[in-house]
Amino acid sequence: MLDDTPNDTRSEVYAELAAVGPYGVHPGHALITMVEPHPGHEYAYNRWYEDDHYYAGAMAMPWMYTGRRWVATRDLQLLRYPEKSAVAQPVTAGCYISTYWVTDGRYDDHMKWTVGINKRLNRDGRVYQDRTHVFTAFQDHEATVYRDGAAGPRDFHALDHPYAGLVVEVIDAESPAQRAELLEWLRSRHLPKRLVGSPAAMVTVFRPTPLPGDRMTYVKQVEGVDTRLTLLWFLEADPRECWDPYFTGLDAPVAETGLGRVELVAPFIPTVPGTDRYVDRLR
Repeated sequence: MLDDTPNDTRSEVYAELAAVGPYGVHPGHALITMVEPHPGHEYAYNRWYEDDHYYAGAMAMPWMYTGRRWVATRDLQLLRYPEKSAVAQPVTAGCYISTYWVTDGRYDDHMKWTVGINKRLNRDGRVYQDRTHVFTAFQDHEATVYRDGAAGPRDFHALDHPYAGLVVEVIDAESPAQRAELLEWLRSRHLPKRLVGSPAAMVTVFRPTPLPGDRMTYVKQVEGVDTRLTLLWFLEADPRECWDPYFTGLDAPVAETGLGRVELVAPFIPTVPGTDRYVDRLR
């Protein structure tokens, strides 16, 4: 067993690792994690995530190169639909969502590190237990559709650009074959049309991947690995200001195709790093 002291860092390996393998900037993979702090633990959970876990449990890891944390205040939670959701029960569950990009082609390398570091954090008492993972999965990037074509930020900028809001849409297809059809319909027909004139600058589309068998036990295995798509809409306006004209009724066009059903549409706004802003507006 390796010594856990600062002197045993195996520094000689780092130059070897840096010299090989993919090192592009495109988001080949994402970690999308929607969490509900237990009632009465909102402030403590927020401080743990802001002061420790966002960094030690995410951004300090290899190949996870950008991240953003978002919050749904109570008024935003009440905009969610459908009421009967396969993702969140009740549909208002999940006050916070964090989104992270992982370098394309580096998923396996990152997973080895993240499993190891989370076991270490748990052993060292640095994992906050009074929370529930509502929707947590690593996901593979499938497509990005832009409102303005080649102009504006790209998807690899999305978590650093000061977008005013995020809408998370989760769609379940009936079968893997139908998911492929659904993805093509979204990419080539539905999303380009829906983005015209909208406050959303881009939509990224991901598909979930199964978590490793040695994952932390408080995170449930991913559902819908072969049939689910996750869409992230990046907004230039507060979602409350544009909800009715642009984001109600996203489920109807999907249902009309017969290819799938929308299981969640949920708006968020960005947190303010290092602060407790919005914590008093979660309930």
